[in-house]
Amino acid sequence: MELVMYCKQEQANLPKERTFAQNCRNIEVLNLNGCTKITDSTCLSLSKFCSKLKQLDLTSCVSITNHSLKALSDGCRMLEMLNLSWCDQITRDGIEALARGCAGLRALFLRGCTQLDDGALKHLQKHCPELTTINMQACTQITDEGLVSLCRGCHKLQILCISGCSNVTDASLTALGLNCPQLKILEAARCSHVTDAGFTVLARNCHELEKMDLEECILVTDNTLVQLSIHCPRLQALSLSHCELITDDGIRALSNSTCGQERLTVVELDNCPLITDVTLEHLKSCHRLERIELYDCQQVTRAGIKRIRAQLPDIKVHAYFAPVTPPPSVHGGGQRLCRCCIIL
Repeated sequence: MELVMYCKQEQANLPKERTFAQNCRNIEVLNLNGCTKITDSTCLSLSKFCSKLKQLDLTSCVSITNHSLKALSDGCRMLEMLNLSWCDQITRDGIEALARGCAGLRALFLRGCTQLDDGALKHLQKHCPELTTINMQACTQITDEGLVSLCRGCHKLQILCISGCSNVTDASLTALGLNCPQLKILEAARCSHVTDAGFTVLARNCHELEKMDLEECILVTDNTLVQLSIHCPRLQALSLSHCELITDDGIRALSNSTCGQERLTVVELDNCPLITDVTLEHLKSCHRLERIELYDCQQVTRAGIKRIRAQLPDIKVHAYFAPVTPPPSVHGGGQRLCRCCIIL
C-alpha cells in the first residue's frame, strides 16, 4: 500500500510527528518540501514507526541535521529517494550514516548542502552501488577527488548535476566516461575548468546522453560538439549559453548528425558572440527542434530568425534586439521634465 502526504507550510494545525507516524505505518512516499518547522524529531518518529518509507522529500527543511540521517539509516532501510536540498546543516557524517543503512538508495538530492565535501561522496561510493541520480548543485567544496571516487563505485549513474561545483576539472569527466556508461543527463553549468579533452572521453563512452547543460563552461569549443555529434545519437537538449568559443562550425556538425536531425529539440546559445545567422541555416535541418535561445547573440539578425521560422513554423525562438537609439533632439534644449515633476 502506498500513501502519499503533502505538507504545506501554511497548514498551521499539523498533527504531531509522533502521532502521524504511529497512525501511518504503511506510508511509502512523504513530501515535506518547504515545511521549515520540521526538525530532527520528525525523522526520529519516521524511523521508529515507518519502516516501509521509500521516498522522502525534506527540501528546505533547514533545521534538519545529521541526527535525522542517522535515524533514517536505523529505521528506514528501504529508502530509495531522499531530497535534502538546501538542508545546509548536513555534513559528511550524516551522509556516512545514511549510506551505511540505506544501501538501496537510488536518488539523492543535495542541492545547496554547502558543508558537504569529498568525504561524503566516498561513503556513497562505498555503500550505495544502486545510485542512479545525484544532484550536488552548488556544493562548492566538492572536487575531482570525491567525484572520481563516486564514479568508480556507482556505475549505474544516469543523472548527475554538478552545476556550480567550480573546482571540477576534466578528471571528473574522464572518470564519468570510463565508469558510468548509462549516463543520460549531465548538468555541469559554471564548471569553468572543464575542457574539450574531458568531454571527448565522456562522449566516446556515454552514448545514452540525452540532455547536457554546459552553460558557462567557457573553455569548451566546437571540438566538443563534433564529438557529441559523432558519439551521442540520443542527444535532445543542449545548453551552450556563455560558451563564447562556440561557432557556426560546431552547430553545423551537430545539425548534420543523427541526433541533430532525429532527436534535438532544444538548443540554448545565449551570449555566444561568434554565432551568426549561418547557425540558423544549419539548424533548419533539425526537424524536431522546438526551442532556440539566442539572447545577446549580436551577429544573429531578425532576418535570420524569420527564415528559420518559415522553415520550422512551430519553433520558439527567444532573442533580444536592443531598440534603436533615438536621434538627439533637433532643438537641443535642456533636461525634459515629466508632467508630475512640473506639478511638483
